[in-house]
Amino acid sequence: MPLTPPHRSRIALLIELAIVAIVMAGSKALFDQVDWRFAGPFSMACTITTIAVISAARKESWANFGFRKLRRWWSGPLILPQALLGVIAIIAIGAGTAYLGDAVGLWSVEETPEGVEARWGNVEGNLPVYLLWLAIIWTSAAFGEEIFFRGYLINRVGQFLPDARWASLVAILIPALIFGAVHAYYQGFRGFVVTGLIGLALGALYLANKRNLWPNILAHGAVDTLGFTAMYLGLDV
Repeated sequence: MPLTPPHRSRIALLIELAIVAIVMAGSKALFDQVDWRFAGPFSMACTITTIAVISAARKESWANFGFRKLRRWWSGPLILPQALLGVIAIIAIGAGTAYLGDAVGLWSVEETPEGVEARWGNVEGNLPVYLLWLAIIWTSAAFGEEIFFRGYLINRVGQFLPDARWASLVAILIPALIFGAVHAYYQGFRGFVVTGLIGLALGALYLANKRNLWPNILAHGAVDTLGFTAMYLGLDV
């Protein structure tokens, strides 16, 4: 039994994934010429729009990607501890990987990657810019990235795989690697490793919560909000 219904031919899936990949890469390359700092969010918006159009054409429910209806009254409050677990996992993996890499000489935690400084160096003490990035966080990162990398990619990769014990691991590993790769252009190798491992944890959280995307969205948005708030306040964390 495939990881996600309905079963479709692998050729059809490849064509769909190729279209989505072209839109994502093409829109980012296009907007890079305008303002590279916002090219990622612009590309994500184009990608999610493409997925929405394809899903609508195939009459595929967004519930397949993780937007499930809450069937019991306690399902809503239960999302909060699930999201908190995600927050703890993200912070632990991010901090642990950063300091482990520093200990073995891969990078220095004292140094901020040049791309991060160039992209977000004007957030500190700048309320309008801070609020702008908070809006981007909750739309492009929390919703957009979780829909694409977890809700969409994990399910599409799963449709390629046989019904085997290792299939779930591969289904979250491949999107996690891509998740790390798309952050490397401004965060470097350190960013690739850290965000890749965080992507792996978020993928595991998604499957552990029976493909309910809401805990992922809340966890992702909360951690990014904490990070940008610290940046705005000039805190060295």
